[in-house]
Amino acid sequence: MEAVKNLLHNGTNGHTNGHTEPSSEAVSQLKEKYTKADQGHVFTFYDSLSTAEKAAFFEQLSGFDPAYINQIADRALNPPQAEETATKLEPLPESACASILDSSPVDINKWYESGLDLIGSNQVAVVLMAGGQGTRLGSSAPKGCFDIGLPSHKPLFKIQAERIRKVEQLAAKKAGVDSVVVPWYVMTSGPTRKPTEEFFAENNFFGLKKENVKIFEQGVLPCISNEGKIILENKGKVAVAPDGNGGIYQALIVSGVLEDMRKRGIQHIHAYCVDNCLVKVADPVFIGFSASLNVDIATKVVRKRDATESVGLILSKNGKPDVVEYSEIDQETAEARDPSNPELLKYRAANIVNHYYSFSFLESIPLWAHKLPHHVARKKIPATDLESGELIKPAKPNGIKLEQFVFDCFPLLALDKFACMEVNRADEFSPLKNASGTGQDDPETSKADIMDQGLRWVQAAGATVLSEGGIEVSPLISYGGEGLEHLKGKTITAPAVLELE
Repeated sequence: MEAVKNLLHNGTNGHTNGHTEPSSEAVSQLKEKYTKADQGHVFTFYDSLSTAEKAAFFEQLSGFDPAYINQIADRALNPPQAEETATKLEPLPESACASILDSSPVDINKWYESGLDLIGSNQVAVVLMAGGQGTRLGSSAPKGCFDIGLPSHKPLFKIQAERIRKVEQLAAKKAGVDSVVVPWYVMTSGPTRKPTEEFFAENNFFGLKKENVKIFEQGVLPCISNEGKIILENKGKVAVAPDGNGGIYQALIVSGVLEDMRKRGIQHIHAYCVDNCLVKVADPVFIGFSASLNVDIATKVVRKRDATESVGLILSKNGKPDVVEYSEIDQETAEARDPSNPELLKYRAANIVNHYYSFSFLESIPLWAHKLPHHVARKKIPATDLESGELIKPAKPNGIKLEQFVFDCFPLLALDKFACMEVNRADEFSPLKNASGTGQDDPETSKADIMDQGLRWVQAAGATVLSEGGIEVSPLISYGGEGLEHLKGKTITAPAVLELE
């Protein structure tokens, strides 16, 4: 494993634990490496730095392979020309798909029971992608710390932690054991790691055991100028950016998370994004469905609202599972109808970044992670002028940030090793993307979707609800609407919150 780690970039944000100036021999070797890659300019101001600054800069530069950076930047800026063959898009085969909307209750219950059994035998882990800051929400804190305005004022991290606690309890009860562990691996980015660690510690890990919550950090890549040169943020630091949610694969190896999973005997992994307040963390139905098909990757999707909704679609592209972005699909394809049910769009499986992985597939990361493509985001990147040493803030894009997407590995699979489960948007998908008052994917819609879901649950249990505003049902009371029989015949005045006594 150590050998393959060297194939994976292990970029740092320039943090250092020590302040010892590296030896002149070590600096000389590193400088030669960068000069050979035509990136020697990064050492322009090295001799003017303090001892501590030299140590930090040396550590940061040692975390990158400049030849590899050149290679991926060149490949991203000058992608290989695809052969002039028509792209063939098809929905995923029916054998690989299921829909909660129209599957039989018998099948859904079978998946639920088998998923709970796998959780009950400590074979299931959860990976949370939580690298984003709440910038668009008007907050610099990690998105998971955000309070969407529920009566309980629980932040997203707490809601999700309590869902893990509840599913552990349900699985332990079914297995007839005292306790079950679903380890939670939280992937942060440079800016969010420390505040995330502090938030979890301040909140006593939301009732989970500290040893079962592992916070790790995705990698970073240098920002590259339009001329292909590594950009300096200041005289002693390379400008870097997180390597995208596709950086999860390299981070699982480099951080030691995969090794921890192996020691725990994990076989099934659920991965999702922090901003979805309705996410069913370690969903037994999804785990059971995916495991029953013996696939390497499965993904949850929601039904596309209409032909113009701007979402990526999960489908078969040239005989391989893939995600095709909205901008890549022509109008005729977007509007095509399902031949077996003309009321539905032919291509309707909207990607919500909610995935299942087999552990055996994640074990193969070192064989392919370094081959995944990098995508270019052209940005205005503050850069240090190499002659004056002044920081220049550009008026127009002067460089690129390189990132990978979590779905870039899907086409590595044969169709029979990939599956797709359509879920109900109202029950499972409400992303938090925009500032308050936007009217779509904002704190108000997130809150409303949780309150509406709770209302449906208590009404289904036989309660009468007076007035409007919905009901917040604590995940510690109910994971997915179960266990509310005691509410039958009761009257509840909304808005209300149901918490454990």
